[in-house]
Amino acid sequence: MCVIETSPVVETRRLLLRAPSPQDIPAIARLANDEDISRMTLRMPYPYGANDAEAFVVAVAAQDPAKANTFLIEHEALGPVGVIGLFEDADPAPEAGYWIGRPYWGRGFATEALEGALLWTGRRWRKRALVSGHFADNPASGRVLEKAGFLYTGEVRKQFSKARGEPVETRRMVWLA
Repeated sequence: MCVIETSPVVETRRLLLRAPSPQDIPAIARLANDEDISRMTLRMPYPYGANDAEAFVVAVAAQDPAKANTFLIEHEALGPVGVIGLFEDADPAPEAGYWIGRPYWGRGFATEALEGALLWTGRRWRKRALVSGHFADNPASGRVLEKAGFLYTGEVRKQFSKARGEPVETRRMVWLA
């Protein structure tokens, strides 16, 4: 029998992955209100304000933990640095998506958070495969996925970016446990 955690917490060397809470709304809004972040995601609008962050926190609280888990990425000394989510979509395997606030780019937080989420996915969520992707004009995200063990599938999809207001070529990747 698989036990579903309703508010899982994942600890890595420097990070804590946990459910976002109402007190995180200002930090989420501040970090996410960056066009260079939102335009590299499918679902984030730009500009991104406190109302968007509040709606995000409410939506995460309403997720079915058997089908989706979204974590605030919190650094032990710096506080919130980004978000990572795992969710079932139209693909046969669940999808992983993430973003890191600009002040924290280049520090390995995305890779560390993704590796922690993948470990949790296999052990607690009992998933043996995940898919993800990155926009063709965001090779840095592809490097994060590669470091975490994702492989390119060769598929390129046009996927709609809310912040860009248009479809964007997305290079698809897969991770197998």
